[in-house]
Amino acid sequence: MRTYAIGDIHGHLDLLRTVHDWIEADRARTGDTEAPVVHLGDLVDRGPDSPGVIDYLMRGQEDGRNWVVLKGNHDRMFSIFLDDPKAQDPGLRQQFSYLHPAIGGAETLEAYGVRSAANRPLAKVHADAMVAVPAAHRAFLAGLPTHLERGPVFYVHAGIRPGVPLHEQTETDLVWIRAPFLEHGGPHPWLVVHGHTAIEAPTHYGPRVNIDSRAAYGGPLTAVVVEGREVCVLGPDGRQPLRPDPSATA
Repeated sequence: MRTYAIGDIHGHLDLLRTVHDWIEADRARTGDTEAPVVHLGDLVDRGPDSPGVIDYLMRGQEDGRNWVVLKGNHDRMFSIFLDDPKAQDPGLRQQFSYLHPAIGGAETLEAYGVRSAANRPLAKVHADAMVAVPAAHRAFLAGLPTHLERGPVFYVHAGIRPGVPLHEQTETDLVWIRAPFLEHGGPHPWLVVHGHTAIEAPTHYGPRVNIDSRAAYGGPLTAVVVEGREVCVLGPDGRQPLRPDPSATA
């Protein structure tokens, strides 16, 4: 059972197009036109072209491509801001807001044409955003699923709460969790492929694989191909096996 997965995009349409090219090259080598491509969320914020990323993914799905797009915490924060600019995502620390420089929401709004998003009254910024952000983009983000279970592998943005049945996992866990998941040393019911926690390079920890390779901070965007529980990183020269690293920590 082959599946492709792509880590946190954060508005980098150029990187997204490149890793899709690598996936298409791998498809050509294997003759597989059916395997899904799972995008692990965080489509928006920090990067230069969040609208372009959303358009690209929407068009791909509309054209019938087998693309799954999962919800990340940044995607949810953007949706919450558009619904109510004073609302706080329950996963976000109280000292932050969507327009705080650490979050990157201002870059997203400015890419839509909202001027000086971080430096004007909130009500005016929100009013401009409601005009600038297409309703189709809002509906797309609001409708994103939180996870995909595919055979022995579970694809999710942030992770899962260990020991909690899937039907009891909250959306906040799936898009925000860190320490309880990252510090859990035991097995999970699946191999969990996730992003959310930025690291220098994709890493296989045994029970989980983190493929958020810091595209939000100038790093590359990672794409992997998963067959059974075997994982390979894709690049311009094809596949590179990603094996469990017993010395790796969170």
